[in-house]
Amino acid sequence: MTSAGTAATGPAIPQGPGAERPLRSMFRERWFSTLFMTDMWERFSFYGMQALLFLYATAPVSEGGLGLGDGTAGALFGLYISASFLAAMPGGWLGDRVLGTHRAMLSGALVIMAGHLSMAVPAHATFYLGLVLVACGTGLLKPNLPVMFDQMNPGASSSRRQAAFALFYMSIQVSALAGPLVTGALGERVNWHLGFGAAAVGMAFGVLRYLRGAPALRGAATGPSRPLPPGALRRLVRGAWVALGVASALGAALALAGGVPLRPALALCGLASLVAPVWYFRRLLRGGELDEAARARVRGYLRVFVPSVLFWAMYGQLGSVFSLFAREHTDRSVAGFTVPASWFQSAHPLFLLALAPLFAWVLVRLGSRAGVAAKYVWGLLCASCGFAVLGAGAWLASGAGAGVSPLWLLAAFLCMTCGELVFGPVGLSTTAESTPEGHGSRMMGLFYLGAALGSGVGGQLSQLVGVVPLWSYLAGFAAVALVTALVLRPRLART
Repeated sequence: MTSAGTAATGPAIPQGPGAERPLRSMFRERWFSTLFMTDMWERFSFYGMQALLFLYATAPVSEGGLGLGDGTAGALFGLYISASFLAAMPGGWLGDRVLGTHRAMLSGALVIMAGHLSMAVPAHATFYLGLVLVACGTGLLKPNLPVMFDQMNPGASSSRRQAAFALFYMSIQVSALAGPLVTGALGERVNWHLGFGAAAVGMAFGVLRYLRGAPALRGAATGPSRPLPPGALRRLVRGAWVALGVASALGAALALAGGVPLRPALALCGLASLVAPVWYFRRLLRGGELDEAARARVRGYLRVFVPSVLFWAMYGQLGSVFSLFAREHTDRSVAGFTVPASWFQSAHPLFLLALAPLFAWVLVRLGSRAGVAAKYVWGLLCASCGFAVLGAGAWLASGAGAGVSPLWLLAAFLCMTCGELVFGPVGLSTTAESTPEGHGSRMMGLFYLGAALGSGVGGQLSQLVGVVPLWSYLAGFAAVALVTALVLRPRLART
C-alpha cells in the first residue's frame, strides 16, 4: 500500500517489524498526540453543533429557532451531513494535487472555525453561511487526516492497521462526549447561538494544537504528492476566484429570496454524491495511470463501497430522527430535572470510547481469519438491531401516549456504535490498503463519498417521519439493513 507523502522527510518512523510494536506505544508518540488533539477538537465542534442543529431548526421562531417542520429539519440535517462528506472528494484532490496533506488539514480547520463563528451570529443568513463553511472545511480536513495518520504506521499489517484506526476512533471520542453536553446546555438553556459559539472555541483550540505539533508529523514540510503543473495550477486559481464570486452572488440572492430551498439543494447533493464516485471509479479503472494490480485493488474496494452507503444512511439520522425520539418519545425527567434532548447525543461517543479498545483487540486477534466482507455484514446487522430497538420504543410510546424509558434510546445508540466501529476503522483501513500511488487523499474522499450518498438518501427519507408513524419508519430501515446483509453476504465473500 502506498499513500500521499511517502517521499516526505520527517521524524524517524519504525519500518517493517518495528511497525508491529504494541499498539499502546502510539500514545507516547508526539505525532499521535498532535493528530489526536486536532481531531478531538474537531469532533467536539462537530458533535456539539450536530446536537443542536435539528433542535434549533425545529424550535419556534419566537424561541430563537428557525421554525421548520420535523421533516424539513431532517432534510436540512441530511443536507449538511451529505455536503460535509461530499466535500471530501475535492478536499482529497486538493490534498493530493495542490496543498499537500498538512496544508489541507490546516486550511480545513481554519474554515471550520470560521463556519462556527458565522453560526454564532444571530442571523439566518450567517447560519446558512456557517453550515456551508463547516461542510467545506470538513471536506478538507477529514480525508487528509487519516492519510497523515496512515503515513505514521508504514509497513503495518491489515489487522494492525484496522486496530490502530479503532484506537484512534476511541481517543477522539473524549471531546465528542463533552461537545453535546457543553453546547447543548448553552444552546437549549441559554441561547442557541452561544452554543454554536462554543463549538467555534473548541475548533480554535484544535488549530492551535495542530500548529504546535505539526513539526512532528511526517510530511508536514512537503507539498502535494502529485502536484499540478504550473499552468494547470494558474487555471485552477483563476477558476476558484470565479467560483467564489458566483457562490457569493448566489448566496446573496438566496438571502434576499428568504432562504435556501432545502429540497432542491438536497436533491442536488444526492445527485452529486451518486455521480462523483461512479465517475472516479471509472476514471481509475479505465485510465492509464494504474497497473493491473492496482486496478484489482480498486475493483475489490468497489464491492465493499456499496454496502457502506446503507449504513451511513442510517448513521446520518443519529442527529435528526434519534433527536426527535429523544425530544418527543423519551421520559427525560430525572429527580425533577428535565434532561436536555441534545445531551443524549453524548451517548454515541461514550459508547465509542468504551468499546473501541475491545474492538481493536478483537480485530488484532481475528487477523486474517475474518475478512472485510464478514465484518461489514456484522456491521449492517448491528445497525438493523439499533433501528429495530428504537422502532420498538416508538411503538410502545405511541400506544402509551407518554415517553418511554431512555434505555430504549441508549440501546439503539449502543447498536449503532457497534456498527460504526466496523464501518469506520475497517473502512478507513481498507481504503488505505486499496490506495494507488499518489491517490491517498482522493481515495479517502471516496470513502466519505459513500457516507455522503448515504446521508443524502437518509436525509431525504427522513421527511417521511411526518407522514408515516415513527415506529414503522424505523422498522422499515431495520428490515432493509437485515435483508441487505443476508443478500450481500455471499457476494461479498468474493472480496
